Amino acid sequence: MNLKAERGAATRDRVLTIATRLFADRGYDDTSIEAVLQESGLSRGALYHHYAGKDALFEAVLEATESAIGDKIVEAVQGITDPAAALRTGVLAWISLAGDPVIQRIVLIDAPSVLGWERWRAMEERYSFGMLKAALGATGAVPEEFLDLHAHMLLAAINESALMVARGGDHAAAVTAVEDFLSRILQA
Repeated sequence: MNLKAERGAATRDRVLTIATRLFADRGYDDTSIEAVLQESGLSRGALYHHYAGKDALFEAVLEATESAIGDKIVEAVQGITDPAAALRTGVLAWISLAGDPVIQRIVLIDAPSVLGWERWRAMEERYSFGMLKAALGATGAVPEEFLDLHAHMLLAAINESALMVARGGDHAAAVTAVEDFLSRILQA
């Protein structure tokens, strides 16, 4: 990579770090491009060279956050050879991650309204749904013709559970209740 490309990548990473913190702390609606510019020290033109606007910046933050979540789930299941145990561990890892205020705000609360249902769903399918469908398929518990349907239904239960954790007052109690519920579903 040449020096110009390296500087561009470093600038994008710095802006993503700043924007992630701002979107997580303030939410999408209360985060302005001006706040990102002020903290990053970039000119408006330099920022718009990398991101077309606030929506594009939020989408890049969401994409990076979803990718990091996927990495953490893969790490949680690493070394587990039983597909059913890997599925359960991955699902419970996601529920635990849903307690992170950054993930709550960016992925669970703001993303559906900022991106709109279809775009948010498409991103979910590239990340969580794709991982879930593969893990569910690996268990052999669901006939191939019903795999997509079961994965969608399970994802709906998991995401609703994650939202409950994200919006619950007592995080530890919510995680425990959701883990118990999802463990029961996954055993079936």
